Amino acid sequence: MRRREFVSLLGVAATWPLAASAQHGKRSRRIGVLMNLAADDPESQTRLTAFVQSLQQLGWTDGHNISIETRWAAADADRFRKYAAEFAALAPDVILASGSSSVGPLLQATRAVPIVFVNVPHPVGAGFVHSLARPGGNATGFSVFEYGIGSKWAELLKEIAPNVTRAAVLRDPSFAAGIGLLAAMQAVAPSLGMELTPIDVRDPREIEHGITEFARLANGGLIVPASPSQGAHRELIIALAARHRLPAVYPFRYMVSDGGLISYGPDITDQYRRAADYVDRILKGEKPAELPVQEPVKYELALNLKTAKALGLDLPATVLARAEEVIE
Repeated sequence: MRRREFVSLLGVAATWPLAASAQHGKRSRRIGVLMNLAADDPESQTRLTAFVQSLQQLGWTDGHNISIETRWAAADADRFRKYAAEFAALAPDVILASGSSSVGPLLQATRAVPIVFVNVPHPVGAGFVHSLARPGGNATGFSVFEYGIGSKWAELLKEIAPNVTRAAVLRDPSFAAGIGLLAAMQAVAPSLGMELTPIDVRDPREIEHGITEFARLANGGLIVPASPSQGAHRELIIALAARHRLPAVYPFRYMVSDGGLISYGPDITDQYRRAADYVDRILKGEKPAELPVQEPVKYELALNLKTAKALGLDLPATVLARAEEVIE
């Protein structure tokens, strides 16, 4: 470990005992939060605010009876590993982990500290828990979706843009769930008359090159599965889709608010609110191994009429009727 990182780690560790001695001698509980996006990303702030406010409603206030330490990995694999090691050394009472890219390194770093995860696809398949009903280890939380949702994204793209015969699937090779999502899309692509083209998108250079090359031929569209890199670089992806006039399906509503065409998936912010309840229960003595992994309570469809108009798309009435949010 570099000296600078070691000193930084000592400095962080020193702050928590001070907090613990405050409030008339009552021990302040410690919560670590590992976010998968950047600190200056508005979506990150929305999610963290939802979590903190829900904790307050349950009687936990940062700086009073809890101390919250947050790290922002910004979709960087090295940062995920670094911050996971930090939290393992600090040994907080519980860690909130955002996304599979947070959970994997945390479980490699510690099997003792309780972990509540959000925004994780197929946690059983990823090896994070033994089963949804009885996780069995030190992690539990909220599953974002099963791999089968990939087929829904492919079907939705064909429904809103019937002329699409080629679909680029933006894939982060470091994101293991991408394999299962792609397989689900490939299972339905022939029946939809679509040829799928996986494109690796680990950084902005790959994203721009991959989409630009794909767009050279006609009748193309995009499917953007969930992953840290897609979330971190969504503005670039949305801009390229607009520039090359590619209809695109996204996994989450906030991407449509940012200018994307259409999305289908769960309310991610709601998972952070619900995670506060699990953190509360763990702080009060319950074990992650005995708290069942919860799946999304609903999936929502959102669409952006301004983007559809710019692409020259006349969205079907059946899609408009199903939409929970229509941005005009």
